[in-house]
Amino acid sequence: MLTTENETEREPASESADETRRWRRVVARVVTVSAFLFVLAALVMPDEFARLTPAAFVRVPVEGIVGVGLVLVTPERARRYVALAAGGLLGVVTVVKVLDVGFDAVLVRPFDLVLDWPLLRPAVEFVDGSTGRAGAIAAVVLVVVLVIAVVALMAVSALRLSGVAVRHGRGAAWTVVVLGVSWVVCAAFGVRVVDGVPVASRTDAVLAYDHARQVRASLNDREEFAKAAAVDAFRNVPSGKLLTGLRGKDVVLAFVESYGRSAVEGSQYAPHVGAVLDDGTRRLRAAGYSARSGWLTSPTAGGGSWLAQATLLSGLRVDNPQRYSTLVHSDRLTLNGAFHRAGSRTVALMPAITRAWPEGSFYGFDKVYDDRDLGYRGPRFSFATMPDQYTLSVLERTERGKDRGPVMAETALVSSHAPWASIPRLIPWNQVGDGSVFDGMGKGYNAPWPSGGRIRGEYRKSIEYTLNTLVSYVETYGDDDLVLVFLGDHQPAPLITGPDAGHDVPITIVAKDKAVLDRVSGWGWQDGLRPAKNSPVWPMDAFRNRFLTAFGG
Repeated sequence: MLTTENETEREPASESADETRRWRRVVARVVTVSAFLFVLAALVMPDEFARLTPAAFVRVPVEGIVGVGLVLVTPERARRYVALAAGGLLGVVTVVKVLDVGFDAVLVRPFDLVLDWPLLRPAVEFVDGSTGRAGAIAAVVLVVVLVIAVVALMAVSALRLSGVAVRHGRGAAWTVVVLGVSWVVCAAFGVRVVDGVPVASRTDAVLAYDHARQVRASLNDREEFAKAAAVDAFRNVPSGKLLTGLRGKDVVLAFVESYGRSAVEGSQYAPHVGAVLDDGTRRLRAAGYSARSGWLTSPTAGGGSWLAQATLLSGLRVDNPQRYSTLVHSDRLTLNGAFHRAGSRTVALMPAITRAWPEGSFYGFDKVYDDRDLGYRGPRFSFATMPDQYTLSVLERTERGKDRGPVMAETALVSSHAPWASIPRLIPWNQVGDGSVFDGMGKGYNAPWPSGGRIRGEYRKSIEYTLNTLVSYVETYGDDDLVLVFLGDHQPAPLITGPDAGHDVPITIVAKDKAVLDRVSGWGWQDGLRPAKNSPVWPMDAFRNRFLTAFGG
């Protein structure tokens, strides 16, 4: 059979069109499957870091079943808008869920939609301190782009899946019925793929409900906290009756960064850190000192040192930035303020503060030494602007070494701050000078994080360094009138502690004068630098009142 020239030309064109249509169908199916997996992952993704495992994604989300059912019964004219709105809402919930996972991984709690936005600034500053300004800017830009992309892609994905559901209406309806019944059965009988991971998922519904309740509570938190702050049994105590048991003493209050209960017991670090504490107890005893130790429960974990410090000093639970702001604008009597009223010179040595700190006047300090005032000329140790030994040496040179009468000094020791990428060595105190002797030890501002296999060991070494520094300080500069109180501000992040580590931190009082420790003999604390497992555990906000009562007139 003969073919014409025109028929010969059309055959390749027809084959090309068929090939194009086949590729379009393949691409369409890939896009649809991708949209389905994207939406499914968002629906079943856990909101806690410890539950973020592959098994958590093999579940049936009730929100997806309800969503498909809603699309099928929505009138055609409104269906597009309903799908876009539902997808956009799911995108927002997914962003909140990611924030929850991030906060849980670092601060061991979910994100607060009302109160936690101010924490984003120190988070950026930490990235800046760890990777440099360019890295911080890039991180901020990337986060903004990702947030917009997640919400937009989720809306588009929901729209596409709604179209597929409508085109296959009968099959989609039967799928909703079957999955709905399966979900109810699995929920009723608690069916699990693995322990702790139920097949019947309702993560997003619970998350939305919990955050809605949290928003309501957070909006009322300022007023409730202000009422609590206004009640203070020590506000009107005469100066002559404040801290009479410490008159003439130099009291040093040292917060040890990330020094938590997990460093002392029940972890791979405990034998090493415990040995340092036991050795420190022997060394101090040989120098004529005694110590007693217990536990406090910090209001935070993983970070938020300033919240823990405010809690201990004010006698109020300060667990969010709003409470902190309310506190520092109040007239609450702090522990520092009580020492000031009792006649001590009150100073703060804050090596991590690199800009103006107006809160210093609230705490009642006569002098604040920040990063700019400490005169350090040595290298930076990652986040830590200077070694703890240098900070304590400045205290001795500028305050305790001067004939100014009794001193109450607070300091935040930061050598054990994340990322534990650069740890100094203890040197003879008479060689510290302006800190230039530490040249060659520090790895600089942008020191890389230790690898996953090394970071826990580096954390342990940093705690050991700071504890040895404190013991050495007392051995070198201690006298009959020195009283040292040191404690952890919070537990490190779960990366270091593992899950469910709690918020407890050790606290220790060291003194040579027996009368000082006799004042706290009724507290039930353990002799030595290491608290006993069964030592009392108090909320950190209870310490101020107990301390002022024990040492009051």
